[in-house]
Amino acid sequence: MTDRMQPLHVLRAHARDAAMRGDGMLADTLFARLLSREPADTEALNYLAMRDLAAGRGAGARMRLRQALESRPGDPTTRKNLGIALLHAGEVSESREVLEALVAEDPTFFVARLHLGAACERLGERDRAANEYFRAVASAQQQGQWTSPRTTPPGLRPAVEHAMEVARRGRRALIASLLAPLHAQFGSGEMRRVDRCVAAYLGDLQLRPADPRQQPQFLYFPGLPETPVFERTLFPWYAEMEEATAAITRELREVLDHAPQLEPFLGEPPPGLASSYLGTSTGADTPQWDAFFFHRHGQRYEANARRCPRTMAALDRAPIVRILGHAPESLFSVLGPGSHIKPHHGVTNTRVVTHLPLVVPDDCRLRVADHIHAWRPGRCFTFDDTFEHEAWNRSGETRVILLFDVWNPHLTRAEQEALALLVKGLGELDRDPHVTPASSAPRNA
Repeated sequence: MTDRMQPLHVLRAHARDAAMRGDGMLADTLFARLLSREPADTEALNYLAMRDLAAGRGAGARMRLRQALESRPGDPTTRKNLGIALLHAGEVSESREVLEALVAEDPTFFVARLHLGAACERLGERDRAANEYFRAVASAQQQGQWTSPRTTPPGLRPAVEHAMEVARRGRRALIASLLAPLHAQFGSGEMRRVDRCVAAYLGDLQLRPADPRQQPQFLYFPGLPETPVFERTLFPWYAEMEEATAAITRELREVLDHAPQLEPFLGEPPPGLASSYLGTSTGADTPQWDAFFFHRHGQRYEANARRCPRTMAALDRAPIVRILGHAPESLFSVLGPGSHIKPHHGVTNTRVVTHLPLVVPDDCRLRVADHIHAWRPGRCFTFDDTFEHEAWNRSGETRVILLFDVWNPHLTRAEQEALALLVKGLGELDRDPHVTPASSAPRNA
């Protein structure tokens, strides 16, 4: 069969296969044939443009890419490749403009963000370059890419390794400046565990919990007792919280009886999809995990607080974690009949989760590692949610607890202050102006 008789989809498949196998000469020939039959073919133009760029034919590469954009003006791959080609040509500001627009539209486009970091670095914007590099690597690794040489395309490995090192240096400098006053105030001895935590976060030390069931998703603080659940004696403030149970429960009943402002704890899933964290335990049609928030990501819900003044007073007396933009997190956690919060891990062992049970039907349980906990109304319980945990309600009624975060009781005051500064500073650095904050993954039950 002659080239003109061969179906286009077959020719395209052969060209892609040659490119995937690394047979550049054959792929060049096949994509050129495809382009001769379809002069505006975006895929062929992109492939041949990047081959031109690799061979030092920058002008030809840019010409092909602009031709592809005439055919498909919004194509993300073409725009990303044009940003790369402009960077190679020394048109760095123009490259940054193209790549900025791409990551504004799709913050998870990590390859575009990697090259945006390179453009910022070329322009002397070192802090921004470090941050863009960090975001690129973090986004890639969240999608299972760039976690090892095997998951990093060979052509990108030098750029990715450079990005990781620049990001690490930038974060090291930021963290050192954040913690310097505390080192001066408390001394190196008091800050030893903090320094090891930072070194592990930066990848300078390989630290992980001894128990494989404990898997902090963000920050691991070494040297803390690795216990899934905590003894009551560590929390002398339990007594005052538990004394308020009756008043808190009355406020809860008022909330539930009069147009409750509940919202899904996990946020609304995309249309047609169910949450990967929520299932059914008794064949219920629709699992339900709702919340009546008092604090969310550090923001106080004033309207809800006004409806429940006794609850807020009790929370204000507890040693809840307070980090601007991040904590506290406190709420009535409402788990519907037949609902199951699937096994998951929390973000850090520096703060732990406390439950004050309010409404607990039979056959409701929480599992933390190998500990099965049956809630008792009015009796506080605290656990480390970086251990695998899940919760279920196998009854036909609703279960409600007051849930809030407190500092790990084994942290010193100096360590708490350091961690608050660290998390706040990293949060400000990581905040992407192009991303609308989403609901966090479940950190508790």
